[in-house]
Formats: sequence, C-alpha cells, structure tokens
Amino acid sequence: MFTNSRKLKRYLAFLVSLCLLYVFGAFHHLLERDFYDDFHYPYDGEIESFVESLKAHSIPDVAPINMYYFEYSKTCHEKCARVKEIRLVYLIKSSPENFDRRNAIRSSWGYERRFSDVEIRTVFLVGNRDSKSLQDSLNEEYSKYKDIVHANFTDTYYNNTYKTMMGLQWATKFCSNSKFYMFVDDDYYVSTKNVLRFVRYPTNYPKYLKDPFGTMNELLKIGRRPQELTFELENDVRLYTGCLVDSSPLRHLTSKWYVSLKEYPYHKWPVYITAGAYVLSRAALIDMYYTSFYTEHFRFDDIYLGLLAYKAKIEPLHCEEFYFYRKDYDKFRFKYVVASHGYGDPRELLHIWTEQKSLGNV
Repeated sequence: MFTNSRKLKRYLAFLVSLCLLYVFGAFHHLLERDFYDDFHYPYDGEIESFVESLKAHSIPDVAPINMYYFEYSKTCHEKCARVKEIRLVYLIKSSPENFDRRNAIRSSWGYERRFSDVEIRTVFLVGNRDSKSLQDSLNEEYSKYKDIVHANFTDTYYNNTYKTMMGLQWATKFCSNSKFYMFVDDDYYVSTKNVLRFVRYPTNYPKYLKDPFGTMNELLKIGRRPQELTFELENDVRLYTGCLVDSSPLRHLTSKWYVSLKEYPYHKWPVYITAGAYVLSRAALIDMYYTSFYTEHFRFDDIYLGLLAYKAKIEPLHCEEFYFYRKDYDKFRFKYVVASHGYGDPRELLHIWTEQKSLGNV
C-alpha cells in the first residue's frame, strides 16, 4: 500500500512537471524551426519589383496579399500642406481617453513651433472606443487642435499594428514631404532638440557632440570633404532606428506576448526596433509601407515593423539614447536622451520637460 502511494505521488509529480513544461513553452521551443536556415513569411519570394511598381502607382506583376483599408473620420489632410519640406513629423500613438497626455505633449515636446527655423508637425493616432461621450469629446478636441488622425479600428493593445499602419498610410498619402518621421507612444518623454541632433548623424550620436574634434579627424582620415561635416543624410537613406532588440518568441501560455507555433514557427524574430519610440526616414517609411502589401499582418507592431524591414532589406540601427524602459530622472543625466518610456503622468512630463528646457536640452 505504501509503495503504491509513493508510485502515485511520483506519477502525479511527473504529470505536474509535464504540465509546467508545456505551460512554460518547453515543448514549443523543441518544435521551432530555425530562423536562419528556414525563414519564410508570406508573401514568400522577392518583392522589390512589386514594391517599386506600387511606389510608381503602376500595377505589380503579383497582386498584394495584405492591404489596410481605413475609413478616416479625421485626416488632418492639410497638416503638411503649404510647405515644401518638413524636417520632422511626430506620429503619436494615443488612446482616445488620454486627453491630459495629449495636452501635455502639445505644450512640451510636441509643440510644432519649438524652433522657428525648423518645420515640425505633430499628429495623434487614435482608433475607436465604444463610447459616444468619448467620441464627442474627441470631436471637440479635433475641432480645437486639428491634430488627430482617427480611423475605424478598435483601439486596443492587440490592434497596435493597425494604428501603426494607419500612421504609415497617412504619412505616405498626406504627409510625404517630411525628411523624418518619429512614431512615439503618448507615455514618453522626448527631446526635440536631441531628435534633430540625432538624425543629423545617427551612427555617431551623441559621440559627435561630446567629441566634435575627434569626429572631424575621423572623417578627414577617410577623405570626407569639409562641407560634408554638416552630417546631413542623403534623401535616399533608409533609416529605421531606435532601441534595437534581438530576441525570440515567448511561448509561455500565460504571457501577454505568447505566440503560438502556428502564428510564428521560428526560433527567433528578425531584429526590430521597440515600437514605443522610433525614427524613420522618408525613404524607409515609404518602402516599409508598400512592403506591407506583401507581408501578412502580425498583431505585435514592433515585430511587424521588423518583418517589414527584413523583407525590404532595411537594416535597423540601434541608439542607446532611446529607452524602452523608464530612465530614472536626473536633470544632469538627460542631456543626450532622445526618448524615454515611463512618463505618462502629464504633470511629471511637463515638470521634467520644463527643467530640461531651462538647461538647454530640449
């Protein structure tokens, strides 16, 4: 009897162990396919010529497999009109109810006239919520500020890819005359001054500011002409940059970010930039938008952008001054910060931004 009881306990312990291994994804990992040797993601094949056809407004040889149809109720279609070229457009992903955050951003880093000699535009990307009173308030906000882009998708976490693609589509259709676009969540601190300094020389920021003479000497050694020391990127440069991540799918069944093998069977993701804050050049934005026509939808927006970049052969660039976590505030340690997550309290954001402004850092 005692022996049978011990066997039963061992058997139950074995079953519990198997269940835990299953829940935490151990078996899923064993069945994953190798990303480097076996990666295929629909559309499976070279798509460069199709993308070029779409950019030229001609009919591609193969029909698109994925198109995002948005019914816009608010387009801000004149936001980028009446000016030949814009330097920077902020596309801020915001939840409909976050009125206070949007107002704080308008009064701080999203202020379009921050620099009199730089053309900047700011729009907020918003979806639907099932609330008439909330919609009425959004209508009033739009009437006052004319800076909300709104379309007919449900505004939830797992629909962030739709919000991002709405932003890419809007920029391509209504605001293609900007050199750079920065997508940001509405709980971020951003320094516009540092964004502008970063995009001048993204591969060497902030080193070129800390050691300008060393940077000049390096460039002179490789034969760069003096006038090229302005660090202005060419218009055809495809820049996709922010905080770079090289990671694998989470197979834990209880995780918010759980991904099944059916949804994505490979052992790792293409490298990607975290979706809270990233910068695209015009060339990268347009190529990634049209690449989406040949890239099956994926529910996590940062992963989807990584897939687009991979298929478009755009190499993501890492910058350590983009913080996907909250960088604890110290007024002397924010001099070169481009963006930091964790500043969703409007009062705190305004306080920090004002203090950094007094120090000349925004």
